[in-house]
Amino acid sequence: MGHTLTDRLAHAWNAFRDLDKKSTPHYGGYGSSYSPTRRTRSVTNTKSIVMALYNRLAMDVASMNIRHARVDENDSFKDTIDSDLNYVLNDEANIDQSGVAFIQDVAMSLFDEGVVAIVPVDTTFNPANGGGWDIKSMRTGEITEWMPKHVRVRVYNENTGTKEDITLPKSMVGIIENPLYAVMNEPNSTLKRLTNKLILLDAIDEQSGSGKLDIIIQLPYIIKTDAKRKQAEERLKAIEAQLHNSKYGVAYTDGTEKVVQLNRAAENNLMAQVEYLTSMLYSQLGISESVFDGTADEKTMLNYFNRSIERVLAAITDELKRKFLTKTARSQGQSILYFREPFKLVPVSELADIADKFTRNEILSSNEIRGFIGIKPSSDPRADELRNKNLNQKEEKEAPVNLDKGREE
Repeated sequence: MGHTLTDRLAHAWNAFRDLDKKSTPHYGGYGSSYSPTRRTRSVTNTKSIVMALYNRLAMDVASMNIRHARVDENDSFKDTIDSDLNYVLNDEANIDQSGVAFIQDVAMSLFDEGVVAIVPVDTTFNPANGGGWDIKSMRTGEITEWMPKHVRVRVYNENTGTKEDITLPKSMVGIIENPLYAVMNEPNSTLKRLTNKLILLDAIDEQSGSGKLDIIIQLPYIIKTDAKRKQAEERLKAIEAQLHNSKYGVAYTDGTEKVVQLNRAAENNLMAQVEYLTSMLYSQLGISESVFDGTADEKTMLNYFNRSIERVLAAITDELKRKFLTKTARSQGQSILYFREPFKLVPVSELADIADKFTRNEILSSNEIRGFIGIKPSSDPRADELRNKNLNQKEEKEAPVNLDKGREE
């Protein structure tokens, strides 16, 4: 940005600067047995299979490459900008998270809470004083209060080891809303209804597995008076005491008493409702069950990435570009783009044919193809050329014909 190293160190800004003065010296205050990057999820989601859905989606979002890039006049990718923002997004977001772990944390928080804040913790200059600042580290935050031009965010402070609430202007905080909010986070959404049904199903399973016998004892007399009812309760307590104090759980009854065991619970349609809501949720999210069990083909995975994953990535990159790149930088061709490895889902049997078509039509060079499949580049200079290697390439031009020599003869 044209600033010297001395200026950067003198004007370096930290979101917790005022709070850090109260922190404990030496090792920095509080410690915990839990990782600070582990966000506390809602109780209902933690107890259900919904977290498996969140984790699968977040992993696929983090598998994409997000870059600080330079584009041309048609918004096509030209090259990657070696900047602090690109380093944060791809290598190290903060002292606790890599770039990939940070994006996965953003996606998990987005699905669970519906909205997440990306807070630039360390910058070269104070963002409140205008543009021209670079991001050194960033973290995800939970928005606890909304104001007209500011938000109150709960962010982990790595200097004190605790989560603290700070108030920041909206112009310097990336605020991302889940594009699937209506399906996943609305109070009466399909996902919330599925979660409630799963909680009821878990409660019934806990009752059935609680160790109860579920038996009825028929006594040889009619229980209509208080005296007979008291006698029946005493008989019940006696049988319970026998079972509790018995080594093998054996009790005796009178010959005139009859024991009826309830060997099954009452029927309900909870499981059918869970299956119906799960199928509806998958269809609304654009996800097939084969995506989760690993049997999806290439077309199914492409549809899944286009309808679900890329919508989330577009929301993240658009907000990063809007808040962390100035208008001047955007006018100069800077942008935040995401990329998916094109050959990741291609089987080996089809890879050779695809590589031939890309190199023959001069779309990719041989070394670029080798990089996609994980083979180190070739040292041959021709491997970096965009040319059709199936055609004969003459090394030198043919010598011109001397027409005057034939006339002289």
